[in-house]
Amino acid sequence: MSENRFLDIETKLAYQEDLVASLNRIVSDQQRKLDEMEAAYRKLIDRVVEQGEELAALRIQDAPPPHY
Repeated sequence: MSENRFLDIETKLAYQEDLVASLNRIVSDQQRKLDEMEAAYRKLIDRVVEQGEELAALRIQDAPPPHY
C-alpha cells in the first residue's frame, strides 16, 4: 500500500471517529431532552387528572338535591 493511500485512509478514519463522537453527543443531548419532556408530560397528565377529579367532586357538591 502506498504511503499516500495509507495517509488518506488514516485521515478518513480520523474524520469518521470525530463524526461518530459528534453524533453520539447529539444523540445523548436529544435523549436527555426527551427524558425531560417525558417527565414534564407525566406531571401535566397527573395535574389534569387531579383537576378533573376535583372538578367532578365540585359538581357533585353543587348538584341540586334529588327531590328537585
